[in-house]
Amino acid sequence: MRQPLLRKAEIMRCILTKSSLLNIPISPNFNRPHQILSSNFLSHTSVSQGFWSSNSREYCSRSITGVKSMALVNIARGPESVSYLNQREAAEIDEILMGPLGFSVDQLMELAGLSVATSIAELKELINASMQVYKPAEHNRVLAICGPGNNGGDGLVAARHLHHFGYKPYVCYPKRTAKALYNGLVTQLESLSIPFLSVEDLPVDLSTSFDIVLDAVFGFSFQGSPRPPFDDIIQRLVALGDPNEKNQKSPVLVSVDIPSGWHVEEGDMSGKGIRPNLLVSLTAPKLCAKKFSGPHHFLGGRFVPPAIAEKFKLNLPEYPGTSMCVRIGSPPRVDISALRENYISPELLEDQAEADPFTQFQKWFDDAMAAALKEPNAMAICTAGKDGKPTSRMVLLKGFDKDGFVWYTNYESQKAHQISENPQAALLFYWGGLNRQVRIEGPVQKVSDEESEQYFHSRPRGSQIGAISTVIPGRQFLYQQQAELEAKYSDGSLIPKPKYWGGYRLKPEVFEFWQGQPSRLHDRLRYTPHGKGAWKIERLSP
Repeated sequence: MRQPLLRKAEIMRCILTKSSLLNIPISPNFNRPHQILSSNFLSHTSVSQGFWSSNSREYCSRSITGVKSMALVNIARGPESVSYLNQREAAEIDEILMGPLGFSVDQLMELAGLSVATSIAELKELINASMQVYKPAEHNRVLAICGPGNNGGDGLVAARHLHHFGYKPYVCYPKRTAKALYNGLVTQLESLSIPFLSVEDLPVDLSTSFDIVLDAVFGFSFQGSPRPPFDDIIQRLVALGDPNEKNQKSPVLVSVDIPSGWHVEEGDMSGKGIRPNLLVSLTAPKLCAKKFSGPHHFLGGRFVPPAIAEKFKLNLPEYPGTSMCVRIGSPPRVDISALRENYISPELLEDQAEADPFTQFQKWFDDAMAAALKEPNAMAICTAGKDGKPTSRMVLLKGFDKDGFVWYTNYESQKAHQISENPQAALLFYWGGLNRQVRIEGPVQKVSDEESEQYFHSRPRGSQIGAISTVIPGRQFLYQQQAELEAKYSDGSLIPKPKYWGGYRLKPEVFEFWQGQPSRLHDRLRYTPHGKGAWKIERLSP
């Protein structure tokens, strides 16, 4: 048997049915909103009450060149399903946390500040790159306005983390608290050369100098009317959200826990308070958050123990993965026609491309492996039967060499029936993290029984057992059948390869290598046979 050039990788577990090979998908399944409509990111109108399931997850991909990143985020729990705290409850929870539960104020402040910074950074991942929102490269100037209390401390911590996240923070801290904890936070920022601005240094119009303004002035314990200099500062923040202001570019306004100047329970009682674009509630949303109509609401502070959740009957969304924040409510709806990338990639030029497409593919495949992309051997295979109706699905490449590209499947599947009627197929590899894709077309034939047998027995025994399954009435039956087969072959005896299972090989007649480029001026090089063992390279229009 020939030795494939492809590096060995453990095959995903799959179950064969009489109709198709069911592969575990490359990315987790996720729910999408039922409709996607146009919306301005900075709109201050109410967010739709429709929401995705709190158990849903969404992947937002970003190329490693800095346009996007892959981040798993929790999607939207409806605001009506989340618990809200009044002022007394919020204060009592803090007392319990810093009393019998052993938290210190600096621990809670660090977690809160990290949650705020993460919310800002996480939000940019969720927003369409074409809107150019919250990207550190272009929206990196952050002004953190910090009050004298714990809310101000949260802002100081957030500024430090935003610096490490790639933002350029400035801090306005007019009434410094003369306590060791706060002095230490200031020292930490000064050690990073983060500038401190006095109120007099601030421009009258904050939109001229900053991309993001962090409102960390007053928290839930504040009562009364703001006094100087915070009354003037709050009015500047109000102006940022005033639709009558003719700012050419308005910074994104982020409030920590509650918008400063709001009543912790009643909200903006005057109707003339600040209107943040992003509210980051801490521990649990306060009652005033029900009056928040901005487009983005996050919950931060992943430290609520079960005892508190039970005592106060808190219904809070789960934090996904290692994230310090979770969205409440649905994201703003966007115009799907506006979704686009401006790819930044090395050029793919004819004099740099390999003369042999197999060598060029190996080179790009090695790059995908080196970039640690998830399942770089995942490929879409498109087939059509005699009726001419195409179908496609994702499978895993299991080897390739000069004779072709090999994958394994159920010979009784739909694609197998189509291949028997029309032995032509097309493969597509997409490596989004590198802004690359490769198309390959050609005739298909079965690999030899010996080759299928050898590969079958190279698979993990669990995958071999899974391949024996046929049509099943339900998933519980699947578990039962798996247990029976595991018991049957528990002595380590050879598991027979099903007769209906084996490999296919596509022999390429056409290769196309695509490299994304700025302004849609993509590089496309097509390889076609040109004499014995030679290939012709042609450049295609983007």
